[in-house]
Amino acid sequence: MKKIRMSLLLLLLLPIVAGSGSVNLFAETTLSGAKKDSKILVAYFSRADENYGVGVVKKGNTQILAEFIAQELKADSFHIQTLTPYPKNYRECTNVASEERKKNARPELAGSIPNVGEYDIIFLGYLIWWGDLPMAMYTFLETSDFSGKTIIPFCTHEGSGESGTARRIQSACPKATVLKAFSMRGQTAQKMADDAKRDTLKWLGEIKVK
Repeated sequence: MKKIRMSLLLLLLLPIVAGSGSVNLFAETTLSGAKKDSKILVAYFSRADENYGVGVVKKGNTQILAEFIAQELKADSFHIQTLTPYPKNYRECTNVASEERKKNARPELAGSIPNVGEYDIIFLGYLIWWGDLPMAMYTFLETSDFSGKTIIPFCTHEGSGESGTARRIQSACPKATVLKAFSMRGQTAQKMADDAKRDTLKWLGEIKVK
């Protein structure tokens, strides 16, 4: 009898535990059109330190959204980082980003790149730099074969929206299916966490995988 009571107590507590920490035991959102056994990766480029409109932050704007998505869908995640870190100062960083864009550079990435072939759906997160993807994102896209994959872009910005980046991702990955990009102001992600999470989860519920 005690064992039965304990089991019932654990069942009652599990939803509380799942919603209170960084680990979500049960995914609350299912992607419409996706197979039940679809494997999902959330790969994102995000920058901490000094950011426009929010000052110095420990966690980048895009990373906040990436964590919402990965937790909600119980997905694997990968933080795309460059071997040479960007300057911590915002203006210096954007100057470097501008030069990279002018040169169409492909910055070398740090760490081991996940095997994209193991995944069916890839959420691709990034910030908008100079109306484009950070050049490191092109490095990532050109490092792996996205043929037959579904790519779902999401980004943070400060007024530009997604700036046609979904179209550029499709050009870089012509054999992938690229869905419409979700965008959010970085200041919303940093300063209005509840609103940011609500809007992100609402978007997840509206996605229709083709």
